[in-house]
Amino acid sequence: MKNDTILVLADPAEPQIALLKNSLAGAEILVGNSAEQFEQAATRASVLFNWSGSLALFRKVFGMCPNLRWVHSRSVGLERTLFPELIESSAPLTNGVGVFSASLGEFALGAILYFAKDFRRMIRSQMAGVWEAFDVLPVSGHTVGIIGYGDIGRAVAARVRPLGMTVLAVKRHASPLKDSDPLVEQIYTPDHRIDMLPRCDYLVVAAPLTSETRGMIGEHEFAAMRRTAVIINIGRGPVINEEALIRALSTGRIKGAALDVFNHEPLPPGHPFYKLENVLLSPHCADHTPDWLDNAMQFFIAQFERFQKGEPLQNVVDKKLGY
Repeated sequence: MKNDTILVLADPAEPQIALLKNSLAGAEILVGNSAEQFEQAATRASVLFNWSGSLALFRKVFGMCPNLRWVHSRSVGLERTLFPELIESSAPLTNGVGVFSASLGEFALGAILYFAKDFRRMIRSQMAGVWEAFDVLPVSGHTVGIIGYGDIGRAVAARVRPLGMTVLAVKRHASPLKDSDPLVEQIYTPDHRIDMLPRCDYLVVAAPLTSETRGMIGEHEFAAMRRTAVIINIGRGPVINEEALIRALSTGRIKGAALDVFNHEPLPPGHPFYKLENVLLSPHCADHTPDWLDNAMQFFIAQFERFQKGEPLQNVVDKKLGY
Protein backbone atom coordinates (compact mmCIF):
# COMPACT_ATOMS: atom_id res chain seq x y z
CA MET A 1 0.00 0.00 0.00
CA LYS A 2 1.09 3.57 -0.67
CA ASN A 3 1.17 5.93 2.25
CA ASP A 4 -2.49 6.91 2.02
CA THR A 5 -4.38 8.03 5.08
CA ILE A 6 -8.08 7.13 5.13
CA LEU A 7 -10.45 8.92 7.50
CA VAL A 8 -13.59 6.88 8.17
CA LEU A 9 -16.62 8.52 9.74
CA ALA A 10 -18.10 5.70 11.78
CA ASP A 11 -18.44 4.13 15.18
CA PRO A 12 -15.18 2.17 15.57
CA ALA A 13 -17.14 -0.72 17.08
CA GLU A 14 -19.11 -1.41 13.88
CA PRO A 15 -18.22 -4.93 12.66
CA GLN A 16 -17.35 -3.84 9.12
CA ILE A 17 -14.54 -1.63 10.42
CA ALA A 18 -12.56 -4.74 11.34
CA LEU A 19 -13.12 -6.04 7.81
CA LEU A 20 -11.76 -2.77 6.43
CA LYS A 21 -8.65 -2.77 8.59
CA ASN A 22 -7.89 -6.42 7.91
CA SER A 23 -8.25 -5.96 4.16
CA LEU A 24 -6.21 -2.75 3.93
CA ALA A 25 -3.61 -3.53 6.55
CA GLY A 26 -0.95 -1.42 4.82
CA ALA A 27 -2.93 1.82 4.83
CA GLU A 28 -3.29 4.26 7.71
CA ILE A 29 -6.95 4.06 8.71
CA LEU A 30 -8.42 6.36 11.33
CA VAL A 31 -12.00 5.78 12.45
CA GLY A 32 -14.11 8.07 14.58
CA ASN A 33 -17.44 9.76 15.09
CA SER A 34 -16.25 13.19 16.20
CA ALA A 35 -14.17 15.82 14.43
CA GLU A 36 -11.72 16.02 17.32
CA GLN A 37 -10.57 12.47 16.62
CA PHE A 38 -9.25 13.54 13.21
CA GLU A 39 -7.53 16.81 14.06
CA GLN A 40 -3.96 15.52 13.91
CA ALA A 41 -4.42 13.40 10.78
CA ALA A 42 -6.64 15.71 8.72
CA THR A 43 -3.84 17.49 6.86
CA ARG A 44 -2.33 14.25 5.57
CA ALA A 45 -5.63 12.54 4.73
CA SER A 46 -6.01 11.61 1.06
CA VAL A 47 -9.31 9.70 1.38
CA LEU A 48 -12.48 10.56 3.31
CA PHE A 49 -15.00 7.76 3.69
CA ASN A 50 -18.41 8.57 5.15
CA TRP A 51 -19.58 5.19 6.37
CA SER A 52 -22.23 6.28 8.87
CA GLY A 53 -21.38 9.82 9.93
CA SER A 54 -23.89 12.64 10.14
CA LEU A 55 -24.00 15.38 7.54
CA ALA A 56 -22.68 17.87 10.11
CA LEU A 57 -19.71 15.66 10.92
CA PHE A 58 -19.04 14.91 7.26
CA ARG A 59 -19.02 18.58 6.35
CA LYS A 60 -16.83 19.57 9.28
CA VAL A 61 -14.21 16.87 8.71
CA PHE A 62 -14.19 17.57 4.98
CA GLY A 63 -13.33 21.18 5.75
CA MET A 64 -10.40 20.03 7.89
CA CYS A 65 -8.79 18.06 5.05
CA PRO A 66 -7.00 20.24 2.47
CA ASN A 67 -5.32 17.39 0.57
CA LEU A 68 -8.16 14.99 -0.19
CA ARG A 69 -7.92 13.14 -3.49
CA TRP A 70 -11.08 11.07 -3.16
CA VAL A 71 -14.33 11.11 -1.14
CA HIS A 72 -16.65 8.11 -0.85
CA SER A 73 -20.17 7.85 0.57
CA ARG A 74 -21.63 4.48 1.55
CA SER A 75 -25.09 5.76 0.73
CA VAL A 76 -26.53 5.88 -2.77
CA GLY A 77 -28.68 8.95 -2.09
CA LEU A 78 -26.62 12.13 -2.00
CA GLU A 79 -29.20 14.85 -1.37
CA ARG A 80 -27.86 15.32 2.16
CA THR A 81 -24.23 14.89 1.16
CA LEU A 82 -23.64 17.44 -1.57
CA PHE A 83 -22.83 20.53 0.46
CA PRO A 84 -21.33 23.48 -1.49
CA GLU A 85 -17.71 22.93 -0.45
CA LEU A 86 -17.80 19.35 -1.69
CA ILE A 87 -19.47 20.31 -4.96
CA GLU A 88 -16.77 22.87 -5.68
CA SER A 89 -13.91 20.60 -4.63
CA SER A 90 -11.74 18.93 -7.26
CA ALA A 91 -11.79 15.68 -5.26
CA PRO A 92 -13.98 13.07 -6.97
CA LEU A 93 -16.99 11.77 -5.06
CA THR A 94 -18.19 8.18 -5.42
CA ASN A 95 -21.12 6.37 -3.83
CA GLY A 96 -22.62 2.93 -3.31
CA VAL A 97 -24.66 2.69 -6.50
CA GLY A 98 -25.05 -0.92 -7.57
CA VAL A 99 -24.35 -2.47 -4.18
CA PHE A 100 -28.02 -2.48 -3.19
CA SER A 101 -29.73 -2.59 -6.59
CA ALA A 102 -30.49 -6.32 -6.74
CA SER A 103 -32.42 -6.33 -3.48
CA LEU A 104 -34.37 -3.21 -4.45
CA GLY A 105 -35.25 -4.81 -7.76
CA GLU A 106 -36.55 -7.84 -5.88
CA PHE A 107 -38.64 -5.59 -3.60
CA ALA A 108 -40.25 -3.95 -6.63
CA LEU A 109 -41.04 -7.36 -8.10
CA GLY A 110 -42.45 -8.53 -4.77
CA ALA A 111 -44.66 -5.45 -4.54
CA ILE A 112 -46.01 -6.06 -8.04
CA LEU A 113 -46.94 -9.63 -7.12
CA TYR A 114 -48.35 -8.50 -3.75
CA PHE A 115 -50.94 -6.32 -5.47
CA ALA A 116 -51.54 -8.57 -8.48
CA LYS A 117 -52.26 -11.62 -6.30
CA ASP A 118 -53.84 -9.59 -3.45
CA PHE A 119 -51.73 -11.16 -0.72
CA ARG A 120 -53.23 -8.78 1.84
CA ARG A 121 -56.67 -10.29 1.21
CA MET A 122 -55.25 -13.80 1.54
CA ILE A 123 -53.61 -12.98 4.86
CA ARG A 124 -56.74 -11.27 6.15
CA SER A 125 -58.90 -14.27 5.27
CA GLN A 126 -56.38 -16.70 6.75
CA MET A 127 -56.23 -14.83 10.06
CA ALA A 128 -60.05 -14.71 10.18
CA GLY A 129 -60.34 -18.41 9.39
CA VAL A 130 -62.33 -17.68 6.26
CA TRP A 131 -62.24 -19.77 3.07
CA GLU A 132 -63.06 -17.31 0.31
CA ALA A 133 -61.85 -17.88 -3.22
CA PHE A 134 -61.32 -14.89 -5.53
CA ASP A 135 -59.73 -14.03 -8.86
CA VAL A 136 -56.12 -12.88 -9.01
CA LEU A 137 -54.41 -10.89 -11.75
CA PRO A 138 -51.64 -12.05 -14.07
CA VAL A 139 -48.59 -9.84 -14.44
CA SER A 140 -47.62 -11.14 -17.87
CA GLY A 141 -48.74 -8.69 -20.50
CA HIS A 142 -48.91 -5.80 -18.06
CA THR A 143 -46.69 -2.73 -18.17
CA VAL A 144 -44.12 -1.41 -15.72
CA GLY A 145 -43.00 2.20 -16.01
CA ILE A 146 -39.72 3.14 -14.33
CA ILE A 147 -39.00 6.72 -13.29
CA GLY A 148 -35.20 6.97 -13.16
CA TYR A 149 -33.60 4.33 -15.33
CA GLY A 150 -30.24 4.03 -13.63
CA ASP A 151 -28.71 1.01 -11.93
CA ILE A 152 -31.73 0.40 -9.68
CA GLY A 153 -34.15 0.90 -12.57
CA ARG A 154 -32.25 -1.63 -14.65
CA ALA A 155 -32.38 -4.10 -11.76
CA VAL A 156 -36.17 -3.76 -11.76
CA ALA A 157 -36.39 -4.21 -15.52
CA ALA A 158 -34.19 -7.30 -15.42
CA ARG A 159 -36.58 -8.96 -12.96
CA VAL A 160 -39.95 -8.07 -14.46
CA ARG A 161 -39.14 -8.53 -18.13
CA PRO A 162 -38.70 -12.35 -17.87
CA LEU A 163 -42.26 -12.50 -16.49
CA GLY A 164 -43.58 -11.17 -19.77
CA MET A 165 -44.05 -7.59 -18.60
CA THR A 166 -43.51 -4.61 -20.88
CA VAL A 167 -41.01 -2.06 -19.56
CA LEU A 168 -41.11 1.68 -20.20
CA ALA A 169 -38.68 4.14 -18.68
CA VAL A 170 -38.07 7.81 -17.92
CA LYS A 171 -34.45 8.88 -18.13
CA ARG A 172 -32.89 12.33 -18.01
CA HIS A 173 -31.02 11.85 -21.26
CA ALA A 174 -33.02 9.99 -23.89
CA SER A 175 -31.23 7.70 -26.29
CA PRO A 176 -32.24 5.03 -28.81
CA LEU A 177 -32.62 2.67 -25.87
CA LYS A 178 -34.79 0.17 -27.70
CA ASP A 179 -31.83 -0.75 -29.89
CA SER A 180 -29.27 -0.88 -27.08
CA ASP A 181 -31.30 -2.25 -24.16
CA PRO A 182 -33.52 -5.24 -24.88
CA LEU A 183 -35.32 -4.83 -21.55
CA VAL A 184 -36.99 -1.53 -22.43
CA GLU A 185 -39.59 -0.92 -25.10
CA GLN A 186 -39.54 2.89 -25.00
CA ILE A 187 -37.76 5.66 -23.14
CA TYR A 188 -39.14 9.10 -22.30
CA THR A 189 -37.48 12.27 -21.13
CA PRO A 190 -38.74 13.69 -17.81
CA ASP A 191 -40.75 16.43 -19.52
CA HIS A 192 -42.72 13.73 -21.38
CA ARG A 193 -43.41 11.49 -18.37
CA ILE A 194 -47.13 12.29 -18.62
CA ASP A 195 -47.16 10.49 -21.97
CA MET A 196 -45.87 7.32 -20.30
CA LEU A 197 -48.07 7.24 -17.21
CA PRO A 198 -51.42 6.22 -18.80
CA ARG A 199 -49.69 3.15 -20.24
CA CYS A 200 -48.48 1.84 -16.88
CA ASP A 201 -50.06 -0.76 -14.63
CA TYR A 202 -47.17 -0.36 -12.18
CA LEU A 203 -45.00 2.71 -11.77
CA VAL A 204 -41.62 2.22 -10.07
CA VAL A 205 -39.94 5.39 -8.82
CA ALA A 206 -36.17 4.91 -8.61
CA ALA A 207 -34.95 8.45 -9.26
CA PRO A 208 -32.43 10.25 -7.04
CA LEU A 209 -33.59 13.35 -5.19
CA THR A 210 -32.43 16.52 -6.94
CA SER A 211 -33.92 19.94 -7.55
CA GLU A 212 -35.33 18.54 -10.79
CA THR A 213 -36.92 15.41 -9.33
CA ARG A 214 -38.34 16.79 -6.07
CA GLY A 215 -42.13 16.51 -6.30
CA MET A 216 -42.06 15.32 -9.92
CA ILE A 217 -44.91 12.88 -9.20
CA GLY A 218 -47.84 14.96 -7.98
CA GLU A 219 -51.50 15.77 -8.64
CA HIS A 220 -51.03 16.13 -12.39
CA GLU A 221 -49.24 12.79 -12.65
CA PHE A 222 -51.77 10.91 -10.49
CA ALA A 223 -54.57 12.31 -12.64
CA ALA A 224 -52.87 10.83 -15.69
CA MET A 225 -52.46 7.35 -14.18
CA ARG A 226 -54.86 4.45 -14.50
CA ARG A 227 -57.20 3.91 -11.57
CA THR A 228 -55.87 0.36 -11.43
CA ALA A 229 -52.25 1.50 -11.25
CA VAL A 230 -49.85 0.82 -8.37
CA ILE A 231 -46.93 3.11 -7.55
CA ILE A 232 -43.75 1.71 -5.96
CA ASN A 233 -41.14 4.06 -4.49
CA ILE A 234 -37.62 2.70 -3.97
CA GLY A 235 -35.86 5.97 -4.77
CA ARG A 236 -36.35 8.89 -2.42
CA GLY A 237 -39.52 9.90 -0.61
CA PRO A 238 -39.79 13.55 -1.73
CA VAL A 239 -39.70 12.61 -5.42
CA ILE A 240 -43.41 11.92 -4.86
CA ASN A 241 -45.63 14.66 -3.48
CA GLU A 242 -46.76 12.89 -0.32
CA GLU A 243 -49.98 14.85 0.18
CA ALA A 244 -51.02 14.18 -3.42
CA LEU A 245 -50.23 10.49 -2.98
CA ILE A 246 -52.34 10.24 0.17
CA ARG A 247 -55.27 11.85 -1.65
CA ALA A 248 -54.87 9.53 -4.63
CA LEU A 249 -54.83 6.47 -2.37
CA SER A 250 -57.66 7.64 -0.09
CA THR A 251 -60.02 8.47 -2.95
CA GLY A 252 -59.25 5.41 -5.06
CA ARG A 253 -57.64 7.51 -7.78
CA ILE A 254 -54.99 4.77 -7.96
CA LYS A 255 -55.12 1.19 -6.74
CA GLY A 256 -52.23 1.18 -4.28
CA ALA A 257 -48.68 2.01 -3.30
CA ALA A 258 -45.64 0.12 -2.03
CA LEU A 259 -43.28 2.50 -0.25
CA ASP A 260 -39.77 1.99 1.10
CA VAL A 261 -38.89 5.69 1.41
CA PHE A 262 -40.70 8.68 2.88
CA ASN A 263 -40.50 12.44 3.37
CA HIS A 264 -39.68 12.00 7.05
CA GLU A 265 -38.07 8.91 8.52
CA PRO A 266 -38.93 7.24 10.78
CA LEU A 267 -42.51 7.73 9.65
CA PRO A 268 -44.20 9.56 12.56
CA PRO A 269 -46.91 7.83 14.65
CA GLY A 270 -50.40 8.37 13.32
CA HIS A 271 -49.28 8.95 9.75
CA PRO A 272 -52.03 8.03 7.23
CA PHE A 273 -49.79 5.47 5.51
CA TYR A 274 -50.01 3.23 8.57
CA LYS A 275 -53.77 2.85 8.22
CA LEU A 276 -54.37 2.84 4.50
CA GLU A 277 -55.35 -0.67 3.40
CA ASN A 278 -53.92 -0.11 -0.08
CA VAL A 279 -50.40 0.70 1.12
CA LEU A 280 -47.54 -1.77 1.56
CA LEU A 281 -45.11 -0.05 3.91
CA SER A 282 -41.43 -0.94 4.27
CA PRO A 283 -39.42 1.02 6.89
CA HIS A 284 -36.62 1.90 4.45
CA CYS A 285 -35.11 -1.57 4.67
CA ALA A 286 -35.86 -3.07 1.25
CA ASP A 287 -32.12 -3.40 0.62
CA HIS A 288 -31.16 -4.57 4.11
CA THR A 289 -30.12 -8.13 3.35
CA PRO A 290 -28.00 -9.91 5.99
CA ASP A 291 -24.83 -9.00 4.10
CA TRP A 292 -25.70 -5.51 2.86
CA LEU A 293 -23.19 -3.74 5.09
CA ASP A 294 -20.45 -6.25 4.33
CA ASN A 295 -21.12 -5.74 0.61
CA ALA A 296 -20.94 -1.98 1.00
CA MET A 297 -17.58 -2.27 2.73
CA GLN A 298 -16.25 -4.74 0.18
CA PHE A 299 -17.17 -2.26 -2.53
CA PHE A 300 -15.12 0.46 -0.83
CA ILE A 301 -12.17 -1.91 -0.41
CA ALA A 302 -12.25 -2.73 -4.13
CA GLN A 303 -12.56 0.99 -4.90
CA PHE A 304 -9.55 1.76 -2.74
CA GLU A 305 -7.49 -0.82 -4.60
CA ARG A 306 -8.43 0.88 -7.87
CA PHE A 307 -7.52 4.23 -6.32
CA GLN A 308 -4.12 2.92 -5.26
CA LYS A 309 -3.38 1.60 -8.74
CA GLY A 310 -4.45 4.81 -10.42
CA GLU A 311 -7.33 3.02 -12.17
CA PRO A 312 -10.65 4.75 -12.90
CA LEU A 313 -13.02 4.73 -9.95
CA GLN A 314 -16.52 3.33 -10.27
CA ASN A 315 -19.67 5.33 -9.47
CA VAL A 316 -18.12 8.76 -9.89
CA VAL A 317 -20.84 11.27 -9.09
CA ASP A 318 -21.61 14.30 -11.24
CA LYS A 319 -21.66 16.70 -8.29
CA LYS A 320 -23.43 19.39 -10.28
CA LEU A 321 -26.30 17.07 -11.23
CA GLY A 322 -26.44 15.34 -7.85
CA TYR A 323 -26.03 11.71 -8.97
